[in-house]
Amino acid sequence: MNFRSLKFRLIVWYASLLTGGFALLGAVTYLVLEQSLVSALKESQWRRARQIGELLRQEVGSKREAQVAQEVERRYAPGLNDRLVRITRRGGLVLYLSTPPKDGNFDPSTLPPTEWSERPETSRLVPLLGGRKILITTHAVLVPGGTAYLVETGAPMDSVQADLRKWLGFLLTMLVVVAAVALGGGYVLVKSSLSPVADIAASAERISSQDLSQRLTVPQTGDELERLSVALNRMIERLEAAFQYSRRFMTDASHELRTPLTILRGELEGLVQQPHLTDEWRIRLGSALEEVDRLAHIVEGLFAISRLDAGEAAAEWRPFDLAQLAASTADQMSLLAEDKQIKVSCTASKSVWVEGDRARVKQVVVNLLDNAIKYTPPGGAVNLSVGPENRTAVLEVQDTGIGISPELLPRVFERFFRTDKARSREQGGAGLGLAIVKSICAAHHGSVGATSTPGRGSRFRVELPLIPTPANNHSAKNNHEY
Repeated sequence: MNFRSLKFRLIVWYASLLTGGFALLGAVTYLVLEQSLVSALKESQWRRARQIGELLRQEVGSKREAQVAQEVERRYAPGLNDRLVRITRRGGLVLYLSTPPKDGNFDPSTLPPTEWSERPETSRLVPLLGGRKILITTHAVLVPGGTAYLVETGAPMDSVQADLRKWLGFLLTMLVVVAAVALGGGYVLVKSSLSPVADIAASAERISSQDLSQRLTVPQTGDELERLSVALNRMIERLEAAFQYSRRFMTDASHELRTPLTILRGELEGLVQQPHLTDEWRIRLGSALEEVDRLAHIVEGLFAISRLDAGEAAAEWRPFDLAQLAASTADQMSLLAEDKQIKVSCTASKSVWVEGDRARVKQVVVNLLDNAIKYTPPGGAVNLSVGPENRTAVLEVQDTGIGISPELLPRVFERFFRTDKARSREQGGAGLGLAIVKSICAAHHGSVGATSTPGRGSRFRVELPLIPTPANNHSAKNNHEY
């Protein structure tokens, strides 16, 4: 999963906000419940303390303190109810202390006495063994005669803590459920919300400079995505108009230049053959004729690129064996390489079938081999290999030439780009050979790339869609070495 994708971030944000909101709500309810249970327990304890205080006011004057203590034990029996009652006279004398509970939850005699306070009623939590707690409340009583007593009542927090643990367990369980629902619901919600974006991206991937007639899918949602799709389609319309104008201009200009260049070349050839010309003029006319030939070659290259960009190559598509085509082309180009003492070899272990314009694909092989031969010193080698890789037909041309510097390598397929302009001009290059190769590959739904090491040579790799071997050519095989 792409953790930086918009879908992942939206799902995380949605799930985090929903889960965090539930967690915050659960924490608030837990605190409110705790406060409510403790308050209820405090109020119950204070109510009992007030009752005992009222008994002290009524009985201490007419009875002895020991009799009052017996009356408290008889009426409230705190030991039997797991409660604490302690009555202390000001000065520290304990008038009454309840007995320990039957289950031995706590020992009243070990609980520290409460300090006298200016407030008539107070409360505090005292820790017990095992992490338990007991809530002790106090109520100050002033009986007739001026004697002050402090009535302490207490109850273990076991029931409160048990209720809080149950509620906490419920909250944690629900938190897991809410988190799972938030993730699942967030995934479904975000996926449905971003599905138009996936459609737009898929439509955009199908649009290229060779086919600008396609448009993005416009989701009928009435939101920003719909407005964005409409705006992008309008932009594509403007780009298509600009591309068509540029293509028409290049096609028309190339076509219009072909005729005058042909006429000019014929006139110059006729002048060169005149017997009365001096050697100086013959050299000048020969130089002009070379420039006209070079210009005609450039015009033909531009015309070919304009046709390829316009999609005219698809009209001549047929299935053919790329391995056989590469082997025969290498055989032809090896004659040119012999003049420079360069060995051209071709390795095609079996038939590799592709579909396209055979003449255009042959032009790819010719241009790559010609380029490799030009920039390989005498005594070097050029190897052409063809073979299938997965569902792709791969053609590679590797040489032992001068190589290309890393900063220039990304630009070798640009039109009119030459790594060494002076040397390329002397060799007749105009910087269109590799640009034509790229256009032909793009027109055949393929690609071309290059790797190079200065001083050690270059490797050009062409990838074209592989098709099944036609039934009537199933036994075709190739294995050539030149």
